[in-house]
This record gives sequence, C-alpha cells and structure tokens, in this order.
Amino acid sequence: MTTDAPWLATLTEAGDRYKCSSRTLRRMIARDELTAYRVGPKLIRIDIREADRIFTATADDER
Repeated sequence: MTTDAPWLATLTEAGDRYKCSSRTLRRMIARDELTAYRVGPKLIRIDIREADRIFTATADDER
C-alpha cells in the first residue's frame, strides 16, 4: 500500500538537509517554488519529497 501523504519536516531540518538557511526556504515558499503546510498558528512544515525534487534537479530539467 502506498500513500501520497506529505513527509513533513521543519524548516530547520530541511535547511540542514539541503545546506541552506531556513530563510532561503521561506523565500522559496513566498515565491511559490515550494509548498508549505501550516501546522498550528505558527508552525510551518514542508514536504521533504517535494524539496528533494527541487534541490536535486539537474540543469537539463530546468530547460
């Protein structure tokens, strides 16, 4: 059985994983390059699988 539910991570966890700051991730969210999920009034999470696709894209994918 497979599920398409997002695998959520904090901005700090994702920043550590991709060697970028949480501020960079927030800018990507603001530009609609990355989907964010609000969990409660202040907590923001991102789907790691979506971020993997963005951060591992090759130059050929962007053309």
